Amino acid sequence: MAVRRTRRALAAAVAAGLIGLAAVGCSSDGGGSADAAEKVAAAPAGHAGTLSVLPSRAESTKIVVGDARAPHTVTVFADPRCPYCARFEASAGPVLAERAAEGEVRIEYVVASFLDGRTGGSASARAANALRAAADAGPGKFAAFQAELFASQPAGESKDAFTTDHLLRIADGVEGLRSESFDASVRGGTHRAWVAAAERAFQDSGVGGTPSVLVDGKALDGGAGLYDAAEFGRILDGALG
Repeated sequence: MAVRRTRRALAAAVAAGLIGLAAVGCSSDGGGSADAAEKVAAAPAGHAGTLSVLPSRAESTKIVVGDARAPHTVTVFADPRCPYCARFEASAGPVLAERAAEGEVRIEYVVASFLDGRTGGSASARAANALRAAADAGPGKFAAFQAELFASQPAGESKDAFTTDHLLRIADGVEGLRSESFDASVRGGTHRAWVAAAERAFQDSGVGGTPSVLVDGKALDGGAGLYDAAEFGRILDGALG
């Protein structure tokens, strides 16, 4: 089983044209640099089709993708402005999507916005609000929108990133997402209270940076393996037992 999974993960890496990345991530205490991450172009959101058929829903401060009855839970902490999170989505995203589609895991996303406080602006909060709005738009819409959002992430953790118009243009790439309700939520910041609560959940978790991954509540120490699909598949197999 592990050999088959590794082979699938390697195929996903080749399809996405990924390069291994020796990087840690974006730290909420001010450490970490985006320079290394920015040298690798964002991969297309090729796994969005897989994610689009999975059930998704908001549960308190998390957005959950996959079957609630799945035997394992993978929790992902990510900030929309973090370039390492974009690399994680491009590499590990297809692996997680396939495992969720097989019913092996459910994925819980905690959407952080600490980079707004660290570097100024409100780009992370705007993107987090749009992600939450997507969770209300029907099965799969959140997951597909998240994949497109990270693939369209502006370089440099820009405080001017993810304007309302930019977010709506990204949403155009997800079939059936744009609606009067979704657009109003994005333009009006309908979910700002949820965004603040999700950021508090990130801070209270103690993980300290993004991307961070827990498997059944235990930290996954993937290092640079988080940014390579084949290696991430092997690390995940080890954590799932």
